[in-house]
Amino acid sequence: MTAETNQENEKQESIGNLRTLQGTQRKIVAAIGVLLSAFAIYINSFINVQDIYRNIIFLTFLLVLAFLLYPTTKKENRERFTLLDIVLAVAGIAGPGYIFLFYETIHVDRISQAILPDYIFAVITVLLLLEAARRTIGIFIPLLAFAAMLYAVFGPYIPGMFGHAGFSIERLLYRVYMTTEGIFGVTLSIASTYIMIFILFGAFLSVSGASKLFNDLAIAVAGQRRGGPAQVAVISSALTGSLNGSAVANVATTGAFTIPLMKQIGLKPKYAAAVEATASTGGMITPPIMGAAAFIMAGFLGVPYSTIVLAAIIPALLYFIALAFAIDLQAKKQGLKGMSKDSIPQVWEVLKERGVLLLPIIIVIVSLMMGYTPLFAGFAGIIAVIVASWLTRDKETRVTLRKVIEAFSEGAKGSVQVGLACASIGIIIAVVTMSGLGSAIAYNVLSVANGMLWIALLLVMLTCIVLSMGLPSTALYIVVAVTAAPALVEMGINPIAAHFFVFWFGALSNITPPVALASYTASGIARADAMETSWTSVKLALPGFIIPFMIAYNPTLILQTDSGDPAGIGVILLTLATSVLGVFALTVVLTNYYSTSLNMVERIGFFAVAMLLIHPSLLTDLIGFAVIAVLLTWHILRSKKMEKSEQSTLTESA
Repeated sequence: MTAETNQENEKQESIGNLRTLQGTQRKIVAAIGVLLSAFAIYINSFINVQDIYRNIIFLTFLLVLAFLLYPTTKKENRERFTLLDIVLAVAGIAGPGYIFLFYETIHVDRISQAILPDYIFAVITVLLLLEAARRTIGIFIPLLAFAAMLYAVFGPYIPGMFGHAGFSIERLLYRVYMTTEGIFGVTLSIASTYIMIFILFGAFLSVSGASKLFNDLAIAVAGQRRGGPAQVAVISSALTGSLNGSAVANVATTGAFTIPLMKQIGLKPKYAAAVEATASTGGMITPPIMGAAAFIMAGFLGVPYSTIVLAAIIPALLYFIALAFAIDLQAKKQGLKGMSKDSIPQVWEVLKERGVLLLPIIIVIVSLMMGYTPLFAGFAGIIAVIVASWLTRDKETRVTLRKVIEAFSEGAKGSVQVGLACASIGIIIAVVTMSGLGSAIAYNVLSVANGMLWIALLLVMLTCIVLSMGLPSTALYIVVAVTAAPALVEMGINPIAAHFFVFWFGALSNITPPVALASYTASGIARADAMETSWTSVKLALPGFIIPFMIAYNPTLILQTDSGDPAGIGVILLTLATSVLGVFALTVVLTNYYSTSLNMVERIGFFAVAMLLIHPSLLTDLIGFAVIAVLLTWHILRSKKMEKSEQSTLTESA
């Protein structure tokens, strides 16, 4: 195991409350993790079994790992698991194991008639799942799942339109435990297939040293630019985040490298932390993986996975272009330089040393675009990583048997949080389906909006940010997709645009106060004030808050039209050009600088341009182009005049 991999693993283990086990206990957990990863590859690549049985075994592994890897409280010893953890892990085998043994008996022999032992094991499994989820992803999702179950049972006592006829506890337990519409439903199916395979793909990339390749490439491309390290943070976080999908994990890994570099060139700690947090959050909305939410979105919408990936390209580009503009203008404003030439590697040298490690990513993307299943693409990517690692000039990249075992172990650990989140959300989905809660929320939003789309969008935005706080990408998407997206679809918004809207704001909850986990993680590395970092992140990402509204009003940005047909290439190019200019104008306003500080007239003018170019209309586009040309000319001439005046004053004083 290399020192680089060791450091990365330690950073990952420092995220959240993950134990750093030692000795025999570490080996036991590693062995269980290897078994889970081997099972996932075998079950998804070599044999066909019913989804229910695959999901049951998968959840069993997750529960055992959760109780052994995560302590009951943060104060508990993190170097060993306890007797209670062992008891809960054994119970974690018994709960799902019961339905594994008796699923066919319940549905065939007893014709879906449950008996007392069925309900007892249902209660045990639900309680174990909620406790495991609490340990691994925090209290919010378990509370939400528990509240959903209370809502299902006590529906008749809830006043107003959110009330419903109610369901017995037995019927609720039957739905969430003994069918494929609850815990063992579609969300856990996606976790046990696509998500697990791509987590393993990321783990193999990690042990091969691909993260070093990403960082070196980013430095080689952007290191010498104004504010070079900040631009490096944007590029490396986009590359890394598009695969791992976790803003917090992304900050913890790439931020440990980029934040100190940003501080060295003169950026304030809170700004350096905000850049990393904002860039890492952008990784969640960057294709091809999008934190595995792309797979779930394709399943929910019933469209090919390639449709989602292609739809995400322009919005993700706009997000990172806006961030690059903001960083460049801030560096220009502060008079910052890039990194010294001596410390910057040459692109060609980086590619010669480890560039072949880009091949697996290319193979995955091409496979998906050619219409192969995500499972095929992920498996092909893993094989490609192993082969490519032996083709590099750097012997440290080679994936040996020891590294395969390490990747299996780390991949299993990485699947625990997202898998348990998906299983827990299965409870919520079951209740939403049974009670019609999604329709009730949609109706209320429509009622308050009273036909005004912008009000509906604002309400849904706030709902998504609140519901997504502290959740991983897959979990937050599922929550907002079943609760908030239906309201936008009812308003007539393109379904893909509606789902992008809710997912986007769910992702932005990582930098939005009060629960801005990515910002807080970055502030810890930068030793900056957490709340100041969070608000700085919001300011940096403000164009990113506008992009979802652009998508809602103009689905061409996601390669769609209002009718649902694909958009033409000419329309797409025009939309991209006007959107980039609009985002640029908005960034100039927020930075309050281009060649010099803006005066009030210029700020109003650039803001007006941003609004004109963001609005989808040929007339507003033409007006926007004309106004921004005049504004930039006026501003640059004013800046040069001020510069000459200052030089003249200095000459006279000399």
